[in-house]
Amino acid sequence: MTTCTPRAAWLTLLRRLHFYIGLFIGPFIFVAALTGTLYVATPQLEEWRYTDALHGTTHGQSQPLAAQIAIAEQASGGHLPVQAVRPGLEPGETTRVMYADPTLSASESRAIFIDPVTLAVKGDMTVYGTSGILPLRQWIDYAHRSLLLGDPGRLYSELAASWMWIAALGGIALWFFTRPKRRLNNAFQKTRRLHVTLGWLLLAGMLLFSATGLTWSQWAGGNVDKMRAAFNWLTPQVNTQLHGAAEIHDPHAEHHAHHGGRVMAESSLKLAQFDEVLQAAQAAGIDARRLEIRPAHSADRAWTVSEIDRRWPTQVDAVAIDAGTLRVIDSTHFADFPLMAKLTRWGVDFHMGVLFGLPNQLLLIAFGSALCVSIVMGYRMWWMRRPAPGTTSQAASLLQSVWQLPWSGQIAAWVIALLLGLAMPVLGVSLLLFVLIDCLRWRRAETRTMDSGR
Repeated sequence: MTTCTPRAAWLTLLRRLHFYIGLFIGPFIFVAALTGTLYVATPQLEEWRYTDALHGTTHGQSQPLAAQIAIAEQASGGHLPVQAVRPGLEPGETTRVMYADPTLSASESRAIFIDPVTLAVKGDMTVYGTSGILPLRQWIDYAHRSLLLGDPGRLYSELAASWMWIAALGGIALWFFTRPKRRLNNAFQKTRRLHVTLGWLLLAGMLLFSATGLTWSQWAGGNVDKMRAAFNWLTPQVNTQLHGAAEIHDPHAEHHAHHGGRVMAESSLKLAQFDEVLQAAQAAGIDARRLEIRPAHSADRAWTVSEIDRRWPTQVDAVAIDAGTLRVIDSTHFADFPLMAKLTRWGVDFHMGVLFGLPNQLLLIAFGSALCVSIVMGYRMWWMRRPAPGTTSQAASLLQSVWQLPWSGQIAAWVIALLLGLAMPVLGVSLLLFVLIDCLRWRRAETRTMDSGR
C-alpha cells in the first residue's frame, strides 16, 4: 500500500468523494436547479395565463362573503364541503372559494373564483397545497419535487439536497488546498477557475437550499422534525380546540400539501358566519390584505383566520374564533415566534421565491442558472482529464483513499459517514452504492491485470 502524509490522504479522499458526487449526483442537482428555476419564474406567467380568474371588477361595492360563496356553491354543484375561503380584499382581486374534492389527491382542492362586486364566476380549477398554486406552477412543482413520479420520485430531490452541501464545502476545501501557485491559462485551468468562482458565489445558496430542501424530504425531513421538536423550534399554531391542548404546525405544508384535516358538512355551515368571523378577526388585529378563512371541521373546533402574506414584512398572524360566540379563543403573532421558527418561515419562503417578491425571484433565477453552468463545467473538467480505458487504479478509489488515512482518520471517516447516513438515510444508501461501485471497479481492474499477465 502506498503511504502518504495525512494531509495528502485527506485530500485524496475529498477529491474522490467530490468526483463521485459530481459524476453520479450532479444530474439530480442539475434537474432540481433547473426545475426550481422554472418554478420561481412562473408567478408572472401565471398572472398572465389565469388573469381572468384572478382579476375582477376594480370599482364598486364588494358583496358579502355569504353571497359570493352562495354563487360558488351553485358553480360547484353544492355537494362539496368548503375547505377554505380567501377573500378578495384588494380592488380588482377575486375571492377564492376552495372545496375538498374526493376525486382529487390529498394535496389538491377545487377552487371557484368569484368577482366580489358582480358575483360573476371567473374561474374553476384545481389548486395545489396550502399555498394554493395554480395548475401551471403545480405541474412544475411536481417535476421539481418528484420528477412527476409521485412519492417514489421524491427520492431524487432528497438525494440532491443530501449531497449538495457536501459537494459545495468539499469543492471549496479542495480549491483552498490545491489551488495552483501561479495562474495558468490552459483550457482546463480556465474551466476550473469558472467552476471554482461559481462555487464561491453560490456557496451560501447551496447550503441554504440543502437545508431547506432536506426539511421537505421524506426521510431526512422526519429527523429534522424530531430535532426541531426537541429544541422547541416548531412554528406556533393557534389552538382550534374549544376545549383541549394546542396543535403543532408544519411550516412546509405548501410542499407537503397538508390541509388541516376534514371540514364540516356544508349543511352545518351558515354562510353568514364567514362574514361574521372575518369581521371578528379583523377587529382582533388581523390586518393583512391576504387572508384565509377555514371553517371548523367539527363542532368542538374553532374557525381560523390566517394571514398568508409571505412577502416582506412577513404577515402570518392567525386567530382561532368560536363561531358561536365570535370570541377569539387563541392567537399567534409572527413577532412573538421563536427565532428558529422565524428563520424557518423565512427560509421556506425564500426557497419558494416569495419572500421579497420580484428581487427574490431574480436572485433565485440567477442562482439556479449559475448552478447548472457550474455542474456543466464540472463535467467538462472530468471529460478533459478522463483516464484512458483500462487504466483504472485502486489508488483512485474511495475505499483505498480511506485506507490511506492514519487509523484515527479512518475511525473519524467511518463515524462521520455513519452519523450522516443515520441522519440522512438517502445519503447513507447512496454512499453504500459508491462503495459497491468501488468494489466492482477493483474486481474489474484485477481481472484485466490477470488477463494481461497471461
